[in-house]
Amino acid sequence: MSACCHATHDNWPELERGYRAMLPEDVLAFIDANMQQERSESMLIATLHMVQAHFGHLGPGHLEAVAQLMQVPLAKVTGVATFYHYFRLQPRGKYLINVCLGTACYVKGAEKLAQKLTDELGIRFGETSKDGIFSLESTRCVGTCGLAPVVMIGDEVHGPLTPSQVPRLLESYLARAAEEVAGASSGEIR
Repeated sequence: MSACCHATHDNWPELERGYRAMLPEDVLAFIDANMQQERSESMLIATLHMVQAHFGHLGPGHLEAVAQLMQVPLAKVTGVATFYHYFRLQPRGKYLINVCLGTACYVKGAEKLAQKLTDELGIRFGETSKDGIFSLESTRCVGTCGLAPVVMIGDEVHGPLTPSQVPRLLESYLARAAEEVAGASSGEIR
């Protein structure tokens, strides 16, 4: 056991309870079932995927809990989480906006569309709006070249889209989010 982990803590049982409380049961069961095996990078990656699937991102507390419970240095866990592009260290917004920057979309004005989205949302690619409603990312192709330029919001494709249509599109999703909040507070299921 390395010096990074619980062997150096006199109060490990108390710390372990706290770390275990930070992770869902399926992740804990996976870690417990694999503790007798070599703690490989693939096991660490699988664990991080499970945590992200549950929480939507990997927060600092999640990384610390995984490191301690797997008895792996936090620097290694953080290194893996930051090296692979599919791990997110920040929460993702309710609506993920993917701007297609593939050839067809780019030729038909995706760059101007992307600029309008960043201006309207006040965020850059890879960021989430302060209200937590939108996250903005780019992709190389969504397979709808005939509709270029397009953006995907969640699973919905919008195109052909012009920069002047962006504010109205965002407003429709803000209204949708507000309706869901109103429905949730009134007990309606949507």
